[in-house]
Amino acid sequence: MKITDPISDMLTRIRNGNSANKATVSMPSSKVLVEVARVICEEGYIEGYSVEETAPQKTLHITLKYGEKRAKIIRGIKRISKPGRRIYAKAEELPRVLGGIGIAVISTSKGMMCDRDARKLGIGGEVISYVW
Repeated sequence: MKITDPISDMLTRIRNGNSANKATVSMPSSKVLVEVARVICEEGYIEGYSVEETAPQKTLHITLKYGEKRAKIIRGIKRISKPGRRIYAKAEELPRVLGGIGIAVISTSKGMMCDRDARKLGIGGEVISYVW
């Protein structure tokens, strides 16, 4: 089955797995999805990720992270730029998620990064998603 928006599918799988207290979630892999997972992992919202060689396509496994007594680390995750409506922001217009508590995943000319890193480098790009 062909997925028209793989990033939305990934975020929905993370959101559903998180609300069901799952340890891991799996999905078909791509370079973009691995980069989004890398940024979310670097910011501490997920435990880790791995790519498994399976036929006919690689599979991305994301290990979700919980606090004490299974408290959810990811409170919310939202897709911003969609295939039907792309959202771009200049470096000085990059969004702050919940006043800096959350992160915005930005696709820039230097690769995927969080909004703080893009602000430091002074570059803008496509606003992929918010995580808080």
